[in-house]
Amino acid sequence: MKSFKSIPGTFDILPDGYSAGGDTIAPSRMWRHLEAVVHRIMASYGAEEIRTPILEPTELIARGIGALTDIVTKEMFAFERGSTHYVMRPEVTAPVMRSYLQHNLAQRGGTQRLYYIGPCFRAERPQKGRYRQFHQFGLEVIGSEDARADAEAITSLRDVIRELGLKQYTLRLNSLGDADSRPAYKAALVDFLTPKADQLSDISRKRLETNPLRILDTKSEKEQALLADAPLLSDFIDESSREHHEMVKELLTDVGVDFVEDPFLVRGLDYYSRTAFEFESPLLGAQSSFAGGGRYDLLSKEVGSKQVVPAVGFAAGMERILLACAAEEIAGPHRTVVDVFIVALGDAAMKWTFEGAARLRESGLDVAFDLKGRSMKAQMREANRQEARFVAIVGDDELAAGEVQLKDMSTGEQSSVSLTDIPTRVNA
Repeated sequence: MKSFKSIPGTFDILPDGYSAGGDTIAPSRMWRHLEAVVHRIMASYGAEEIRTPILEPTELIARGIGALTDIVTKEMFAFERGSTHYVMRPEVTAPVMRSYLQHNLAQRGGTQRLYYIGPCFRAERPQKGRYRQFHQFGLEVIGSEDARADAEAITSLRDVIRELGLKQYTLRLNSLGDADSRPAYKAALVDFLTPKADQLSDISRKRLETNPLRILDTKSEKEQALLADAPLLSDFIDESSREHHEMVKELLTDVGVDFVEDPFLVRGLDYYSRTAFEFESPLLGAQSSFAGGGRYDLLSKEVGSKQVVPAVGFAAGMERILLACAAEEIAGPHRTVVDVFIVALGDAAMKWTFEGAARLRESGLDVAFDLKGRSMKAQMREANRQEARFVAIVGDDELAAGEVQLKDMSTGEQSSVSLTDIPTRVNA
C-alpha cells in the first residue's frame, strides 16, 4: 500500500520537537507558549484579536500587495471555481483592512488595534525557515497617522521578542516618505542602475523593469557594493515624513528601544509609506529577518475605500522566531505533566479508572491512565513518560476499601489515601 507524507514545504507540529529538512520543528508546547506571549502582550496594548478567512478574493491580494510583486506574480496559491477567483492568503494585512472596511469597524470609535495569529501560504521554494505553509502573528493599528502608532507597533513586537527571551536581534528602521516620494526615488534609482544593468543578476535585471526597489533587498555582495553609491531614499522624502520619522525615533529612544537606521530598507510590498522596519537575527543566516512592517496609508484606497485610512502594523514569522529561540537555546516552558496517573490492577479496577479519572478531573486535576490493560511495570513506565506528579495504584482490594496507594513521584513516598482525599493530598 502507498504511504503518505506531508507535502514539501509543510510540516507537522508534534508533542516533541524533531528535525525536518535541516530545520528543527519546535514542539507544540513551544508554539502554545509563543501564542500565549502574543495574546498577553497584545492585551497589554489594548489590542483585540481578529480572525480572517484563509481564502480571500484573488483581486484583493493582487491590488493590496501589488500586481508586480513576487508574491502575486510567482508565489500565490490561486484557483477558481466557476467565475470566482480565490487565493489562499499569502499575508494578512490586506485581509484585515478588507475586514475593517467591510464591517465598518471605524464606527466602533477611536483607533482599532487588531492582532492576529494564523497560517499563510506562498508557493515559494522551501528553504531554511521558509515554508509553503507558514504561520504569522501581527498587529494592525488602523485609524491613526500619529507617530505614536508607529512606535507602538514596533514596541509591542519588541516586547513579544523580549518576553520570549531573545537577545540577539537588531531592529532596522527607515522612512519611505509619502506617496510622491517613492515614485521620484524609484525614477532616480532606475536612472542610476540602468547603465549598470549588465552587472546585475537576472533577477535584479527583471526587477529593474518591474519593481526596482526590491533590488535594494539583494543579498549579493557584488550588488550591495554596486548600490553603495546609489541615491538614498532619505534624500527624496518630504519634510512632513521627515518630521514623522524623527518623532518615531525619539519615541523609541525614550522607551529604550535600540535601532539601526538603514537607508536601503524599503520592504517588498507596494502599500508601504513612511515608516518601514525589520527585526533580524544573525543566527538565522542570510535570510536573517524574522519580522517586519511599517506604515501603509496607501492600502485602504487600493482595496476599495473612498478615503485614505491611515494604518501601521507588522507581521512576524513564527517559524523563524522559534528557530531563533532554538539557536539561542531558549527551551521555553516544560512539557505538560499530569497531576495523577492511575495504575489499575485487575478487571474491576481497570473499569473503575474511567469513573475515577472523571471524578478527579471534576476537582481540577489533570489525570491519565493506561488504555492497553498492561502490567503494573508497564503502567509505571507510562506514568514516568508522562512525568506524572503522583501515581494512584488501585487494585480490586483497594477499590473495595475505597482507598488507593498514592505515590509521590518526586519523593518516592507512598501511603494509603481515601479516594475522596486525593485532591487534597495532590494540592497540598
